[in-house]
Amino acid sequence: MEVSKEHSLIYHPEHKGVRLDVYARDENHTHYNVEMQVGKDASLPRRSRYYHSQIDMELLLSGASYPELPDSYVIFICDYDPCGKEKYKYTFRSCCEEVSSLALEDGSCTIYLSTCGKNDREVSEELVKFLRYVKADLAGSTADFEDEFVRRLQEAVRKVKESREMEERYMLLEELLKTERNEGRLEGLAEGKAEGLAEGKLEGMAVGKLKGKLETVLEGFGSLPTELSSRIESETDMGILESWLKAAREAESMEELIEGMRQ
Repeated sequence: MEVSKEHSLIYHPEHKGVRLDVYARDENHTHYNVEMQVGKDASLPRRSRYYHSQIDMELLLSGASYPELPDSYVIFICDYDPCGKEKYKYTFRSCCEEVSSLALEDGSCTIYLSTCGKNDREVSEELVKFLRYVKADLAGSTADFEDEFVRRLQEAVRKVKESREMEERYMLLEELLKTERNEGRLEGLAEGKAEGLAEGKLEGMAVGKLKGKLETVLEGFGSLPTELSSRIESETDMGILESWLKAAREAESMEELIEGMRQ
């Protein structure tokens, strides 16, 4: 299984690109996109459709034949019930209206997982325990869910929290998720452009918080060169800002700081 995170798909500057939270491929060449959805989004079905189309464009190379297009799954883990039917799992595939048993078999499947399901007997026990873990608050997430997969997730989270650098990213993400939950920005926004603005605002908040942390550390070096200050002010890439923050914490002089920020 090959897994990548925050995989970007942008094919034309005039068309909307997408950034996939988790993108994976198994040994059968089946592709999976997994997204976490914490706020209600009425456009989720059309988002799913667009994600499938963008994934297909990446998978089918020029000159290839259609049978080479692999199966693909778009999976949303929702912290609410996206369909209002109290199900833990909603699976959607194309089928014929005239003959309900006739499937299109186009290889695409969309799945919504809900933390608010009540049909325990209709789904696997492992899925129920996983979704209950996702729904749990910070204190409840450390409980014993009696499931090996959940234990592995808890161990991974524990290791992240023990890492100073990763803990800051974890806490930043938690702050942003809380903000999204409290303000409910996605609910009621127009499709497309408004969604992009909301995502941009979240990213801008994250960049602003990182710059604030960096500026606090840099105060210990006194007055910074104008060129260095301008670079920090204009930079918007979170990865670069995080590397600069690390370099600033490790540097013992202005020369070491400048050299570390060049790497």
